[in-house]
Amino acid sequence: MTHDVAETVPPGAGPAGRASASRRRAPLPATSSPSSPGRASAGRLVGLDLARGLAVLGMFAVHIGPDPTVGGPLGWLMEVARGRSSALFALLAGFTLILLTGRPRTGRAGREAVVRVLIRSVVLIALGYALTGLGTGIDVVLPAYGVIFALALPLRRLRAASLAAVAGATALVLPQVRYAIEDGGWAGTVVAHDPLARITGSGGVVDLLVTGAYPVLTWLPFVIAGMALARLDLTRPGVRARIALLGAALAVLGYGGSWLALHLVTGARAAVSAATGGGPAASAWWSDAVGDPTRRTPDWLLVAAPHSQTTGSILGNTGVGLVIVACCLLATERSARFRRLATPVVAVGSISLTTYVCHIVAIKVLGVGDLPDSAALPALVAFAAAAMLLAVVWTRAFGRGPLERLLRLLTLPARPLGRPAEGPNPARAGRPTGRRHGPRPAHDLRRPRRAS
Repeated sequence: MTHDVAETVPPGAGPAGRASASRRRAPLPATSSPSSPGRASAGRLVGLDLARGLAVLGMFAVHIGPDPTVGGPLGWLMEVARGRSSALFALLAGFTLILLTGRPRTGRAGREAVVRVLIRSVVLIALGYALTGLGTGIDVVLPAYGVIFALALPLRRLRAASLAAVAGATALVLPQVRYAIEDGGWAGTVVAHDPLARITGSGGVVDLLVTGAYPVLTWLPFVIAGMALARLDLTRPGVRARIALLGAALAVLGYGGSWLALHLVTGARAAVSAATGGGPAASAWWSDAVGDPTRRTPDWLLVAAPHSQTTGSILGNTGVGLVIVACCLLATERSARFRRLATPVVAVGSISLTTYVCHIVAIKVLGVGDLPDSAALPALVAFAAAAMLLAVVWTRAFGRGPLERLLRLLTLPARPLGRPAEGPNPARAGRPTGRRHGPRPAHDLRRPRRAS
């Protein structure tokens, strides 16, 4: 979405052909080096949009599709989509943040990039709370993205290795910090005096940072990992394969480590089950079926369920996201036929902010939440088909999505805001202003001006 959130956001080019991308989208910053993300092959751009489209459709499955308790392959697929789709979306939001800020910049260009991102952050927070106000019961991720974008800005100049180290450190430390502070009398006091809580009717800053469905403390590592990914030169041979291997290793470490801990630590599964009111702790190493804890227990930190906000869940979800991104990049670059077949999903990913927002509005307008369970699968298929069809039609006709266009328009004030105020220059007093027109005199030995 996020990154526009989708160019994002976040964070690719439209599916109607990359040759015409220059008239549809603002040019991306040049990436030919690990420290400078830029325009690579069309396969890379399509691959990013494909991964983003899969993330959006995965969230469709969570919000509209059948409950995983239906069992069988369908139930397993619905369970896999939970948590991992939004984590993939967050990973790509970090990629988008680097695309928005470009190469490490200083001076006016750096100020303009920072102001653009801050404006986007404010818009995403406001848009997210507006969607929450619809009362669909969906946990909207946009406010958390807005805050994370602002918090991650100081890291934008770091190289891939440094960003990866920061992502790893935050994944290890912040879940423990969140667990230590989430249950305390301080939260109620903060909410009582928080203007955001009063305006939005939510937990305000406390929800955003600590107690919400997407607490910034435990979702920040996903975005930083995406920033590290964007700093890599994805066109170099072997890079995408190494990303896939790293993702697989992280998934094994996160989910496998949780499985091992739940089996080796005496009483851990019993404590987790008791904390969730009898939830199936045996699957808590990978599944949200265990439920949310209603009382605190340190054994919860051993769980890796996708929405458990633990180190294991962050490592596992990040690993799955990296594998998906690497597979999408490889598949779209090596097979033109696959790119054509994937066009509808790529189209969804190229206007992901619009698609994400519209699907929540449609759920409210159409009353999808009131449908019987038997209608969940047909509704999901209908939503996905409509989203892909409309995304293809729109991107072929207009390129950038409507909300992506609006977001870009709202960030236009960043250009004058990024410029320092200029007063009269005493050194130029009395001199004519503007460029000299016509040929230089023969005695003028200065370098010829470059064409602008």
